[in-house]
Amino acid sequence: MTVKTRFPDGSPAPRWLQKIQYTQNAIAYLESAAQRSGDIFNAPVIGDRSVVLFVSNPQALQQIFTNEAKQFIAPPNQLLQPLVGDRSIFTLAGSRHRRERRLLMPPFHGERMRTYGQLICELTDKAMSSQAIETPFSAHRLAQQISLAVMLRVVFGVEQEERFSCLKSLMFDLTNALKSPLMGGLLFFPSWQKDWGVRSPWGYFRHLQRQIGELIYSEISDRRQQNCLGADILSLLMSARDEMGQPMTDAQLHDELITLLIAGHETTASAIAWALYWIGHHPQVSEKLLMELHGLGDSPDPTTFAQLPYLTAVCHETLRLSPIAILTVPRDVEAPGELMGYQLEPGMRVYGCIYLTHQRPDLYPEPKLFKPERFLARQFSAYEFFPFGGGVRRCIGEALALFEMKLVLATMLARYRLALVERSPEQPQRRGVIFAPARGVQMVVEAKV
Repeated sequence: MTVKTRFPDGSPAPRWLQKIQYTQNAIAYLESAAQRSGDIFNAPVIGDRSVVLFVSNPQALQQIFTNEAKQFIAPPNQLLQPLVGDRSIFTLAGSRHRRERRLLMPPFHGERMRTYGQLICELTDKAMSSQAIETPFSAHRLAQQISLAVMLRVVFGVEQEERFSCLKSLMFDLTNALKSPLMGGLLFFPSWQKDWGVRSPWGYFRHLQRQIGELIYSEISDRRQQNCLGADILSLLMSARDEMGQPMTDAQLHDELITLLIAGHETTASAIAWALYWIGHHPQVSEKLLMELHGLGDSPDPTTFAQLPYLTAVCHETLRLSPIAILTVPRDVEAPGELMGYQLEPGMRVYGCIYLTHQRPDLYPEPKLFKPERFLARQFSAYEFFPFGGGVRRCIGEALALFEMKLVLATMLARYRLALVERSPEQPQRRGVIFAPARGVQMVVEAKV
């Protein structure tokens, strides 16, 4: 069979126009490109390379994820660098990335993660009890407040101290600034990232980053001076040592903490809001969930929520139909090779397309429908369902994010009667590099009868 050297184009438009189309409506761009060109196409919409491949074929994705360091390598993520800094796990590559990942892994697995369960339920109940009966509220905004409170407690171990109240407010402003289409678009056009003062979009963003940085560096300094380490993630990172016995520097700690706070709260909050939206639109799903939750009794151990099969299926179906990230982190082609009958050459860049893979009718019949039962009927591979990415760049916080999502939803649904305010469809809206419900999922807490 002849190996093809020219990849199908995602769009006939010039590159500059494609980039604008993608930043303004990425979902429409992807669906049009897939309809035009299938499972692999050239979409030069990120960065300045002439060949940027988007791939949604599971066999090709398996080849990409399992051949890292041989045929593919994950480069520093320049798209996220303005958000998280030069020393974040998102923007490191090679041995530096592997070192940082080893240092960050322990807090997100095993017994330590399970100790967060009671905290998540308490913070959720506290936020829900403050909502007035029959008064509309944004489920996304409420989920942001809960998830940010969880991350601040998990990362810093403190809730009420003045420094952290200020940090919570600034982080909220920072992530909400990304809601603007202009701000989200600026991430794709580095030459437009100009700080013209606090009244300019990028200047305001940088102003918030500087204030947040000052608070984080102050906390790191105080911890070092007081030699006061606890069980929170900051303490664990400060005491961690690499294979050479070296600790993390203040600058490394700062960038990793920023990464955890941004990635750890906004993504989970968006997933929770999408789940509430889909549950609210499907009464039969809500009924099945309530039956499963009530079957645990009055005061279940929070960790039992995470083991519920139907709740897990609802969370997975939410992340399939409304993925928070629509692409994996990029891979650069290191050596010549073949992918799906096409010739790969060094210098090409490849993305796994989460959104399009999750929309494949051969994997997910009637892919536009919300059907949690599909995750009870079969188990999908890591190349068919991968909302947290794949390979060595799979999200380090996946376990905690899913755990928190399940516990927040279980607490809300088991203890409160929730209803959607309006039935019109929610559309995904870009918030930086992730996607959240555009109107925030407006809901009310109904009085119990």
